[in-house]
Amino acid sequence: QIHLVESGGGVVQPGGSLRLSCTVSGNISSRYSSAWYRQAPDKQRELVAAIPFVGNPNFPDDVKGRFTISRDHAKNTVYLQMNSLKPEDTALYYCHAFYMGLDYWGQGTQVTVSS
Repeated sequence: QIHLVESGGGVVQPGGSLRLSCTVSGNISSRYSSAWYRQAPDKQRELVAAIPFVGNPNFPDDVKGRFTISRDHAKNTVYLQMNSLKPEDTALYYCHAFYMGLDYWGQGTQVTVSS
């Protein structure tokens, strides 16, 4: 079994910052690709950041320059640093891992950007 647990969500004012964490546990080595997705009410789930096991991270245009993704292999944790947050960033944020041909998801952590 492989488990992903997100943390770090909350309520923040526009222009503020949050750092999300995703701890990966279970029968998994460090050789997996990981990503963060989000889903706002009445919208489809969308990618916000991805980092392959080897290679550079990539981001969609609407978060590029504001979000960064990183991994701590020793802690098996993936981070999403979000700066200059906007109300349209409000969503449920999910951690994703792709390992041995399978997709794994966390339960999500809510991010609300509001004044």
